[in-house]
Amino acid sequence: MSPRPKVGLELTEILKAAAELADQYGMQEVTLANLAKKLGIRPPSLYNHFDGLGGLRKEMAIYGHEQLYEVLAQSAIGVSGDEAVLSISHAYVDFTRKHPGIYEATLMAPDMEDDDVQRAGYRIVDLTVRVLQAYRLEGDTAIHAVRGFRSILHGFSSLEQRGGFKMAVNLNESLEIIIKAFIHGIQVK
Repeated sequence: MSPRPKVGLELTEILKAAAELADQYGMQEVTLANLAKKLGIRPPSLYNHFDGLGGLRKEMAIYGHEQLYEVLAQSAIGVSGDEAVLSISHAYVDFTRKHPGIYEATLMAPDMEDDDVQRAGYRIVDLTVRVLQAYRLEGDTAIHAVRGFRSILHGFSSLEQRGGFKMAVNLNESLEIIIKAFIHGIQVK
């Protein structure tokens, strides 16, 4: 017997279910058919919320950015300077460990130039700029620092997710050393 269809699904409920699929099986398994099955509805019902798989991926990218932003913002409360940079670094990497699929979704919007996707991602950039203000970076220098910081966190997370760190050395200690080197580097002028 198939599950009873749900009446009046909210977009947030659909995105949470899609995120669970992505985290468990990877974004390649987030299809309209698989999502509908998980929700106990027929696939055409999903078109009430977005325009096909592309629309779902866009909404997942936005949702993923929002979830990541919340985790990073929480980690930055009550800390500043080096402590804030280290705190959001660990929060970022922990997020990618707990939510590999939804993190992948943040990188898979069909149109990364879409205004809604850009706004969601910009909140993370803005938070990072505010955290790095403790180092008195201005203009292009601040943007270069944000890009470098994101590159470190994304690269570390991606390598870890793909099994790139096989040596029996504590990964969190490695992250700390890398981030402290970054902090030292942005202080040198």
